[in-house]
This record gives sequence, C-alpha cells and structure tokens, in this order.
Amino acid sequence: MTDEHSFSLFNPPEETVRVKKEPPAPPVGNISVDPKIEESWKKVLGAEFQQPYFQQLKHFLVAEKKAGKITFPPARQIFHAFDLCPFDDVKVVILGQDPYHGAGQAHGLCFSVNKDIRTPPSLQNMYKELHEDIGLPIPTHGNLEHWAEQGVLLLNTTLTVEAKSPTSHAGKGWETFTDQVIRKLSEERKGLVFLLWGNFAKSKKDLINSDKHTVLTAPHPSPFSAHSGFFGCGHFSKTNDILKKNGQDPIDWSVK
Repeated sequence: MTDEHSFSLFNPPEETVRVKKEPPAPPVGNISVDPKIEESWKKVLGAEFQQPYFQQLKHFLVAEKKAGKITFPPARQIFHAFDLCPFDDVKVVILGQDPYHGAGQAHGLCFSVNKDIRTPPSLQNMYKELHEDIGLPIPTHGNLEHWAEQGVLLLNTTLTVEAKSPTSHAGKGWETFTDQVIRKLSEERKGLVFLLWGNFAKSKKDLINSDKHTVLTAPHPSPFSAHSGFFGCGHFSKTNDILKKNGQDPIDWSVK
C-alpha cells in the first residue's frame, strides 16, 4: 500500500518505487492519461489529458515522486476543487495561484486549508472582509469545502507544488490546463461570477467573455496588499446580488 503522497492521480496508478539519490530521466513517447477527476469535468476536458503538454506534466510528477520529493496536495486531492464542484454546478470562480507548500495545508482548493491547520493570513483577511461586507462571524477554521459544494470553484492555476518550495511546479503545464478550464467555463456556461484578486489573477481576465459573465477585480487579500483595495471591495455581497439578479440561489458564505 502506498502512502498518501504516492502518485495515484492517474488510472492505473504508478507502481510504488524506492527512493533513489538521483531522479531518473522522464519516459519519452506518448502515453494514455486517464485522470481521476469528476465525470462532468472529464467530459469537458478529456482532450486536454491527451495533449503533449499534459503527458509531459505527468512525466514530471512521476519523476518528482521517484526522486523522493513530496508533492502537495496529496495525489487524491489534486482535483478536489473539480470533484466538489461539477462543471454544470459552477456559479462563482475564485482564482488562486499556487497550493500551500506546508505539511497538511493544501487540499486542492485555493485559499482553503484543512480544519486542523491554522488559517493563513490571506484567508484571515478574506474573513475580515466577509465580516465587514455581510456581517458573518469570523470562522474558526480555514476549510472552504462548504463554498465549493454550493458552486464556488476554488481554482489554483498551478495544482501541485513541492513541499517547502513555493511556485516550484510553475511552468510545468498546469497553467495551460487551468487556462483551458477558464476558457471552457467562459465558452460553455453563462452568468458566472469570476473573482480575480491580485495581478496574477487579473492577468486571466482576457480568457473570460465579459459579455456573458461578470468579472470582479481587487487587490490580493495578502497582508501586503489587502489595505490597497481588497478591504471594502464588497465582493461577497456583490456576487450574491449578481446571482440573484440572474435567477440563481446566492452563496451561503458561512464556513461549516
């Protein structure tokens, strides 16, 4: 039986290997990739998984595992955001950049952490804005699964990271994949609300058809920028106002 960080994202899973001092060269040639992702997303994104960039991404992740490196989130949770929020259920998209790189933090949802982990500073600021905007009490933990289950896609643009090494998996193919996620939502859905916080998230604005969807932008909730316009942006109440105007149920922004 493999541990929780074994590379089991793809079906069939890679076999367990002993850690070697030097990473082996990645395999070459085309391979069949069958990711463990919620069925509606698999249908929408199926062609992406056979693209050369995604095959190379798999080779990279397998090589990292064989080299003894720990990757977050655990393999079973890499597509957790998609599993909790099927394609046709998405109402709101919040974009993040990189998974948390500390032990036990990342579980596949941007800004969110497991319940037994201290709430990170950016999420603390999101909670402060949530309190000022709609009056909800400050939550006692940082798990945002309740949001995801209501149709909030909490999407990091890079879905994995090496332990203790922020942005270490940037430029390996995930951004190409998540750009396509945004494009598919923009093209095939209507009336979505995209929340783009910070310059990196705002750089994805051109992927979204603003004639069909609403895009709300603000500075990042990081302590370094929250006072530059994130506080007071009112995005949580504005999102619900837009959803209600479009005949959809508002989001219960409480944290369960």
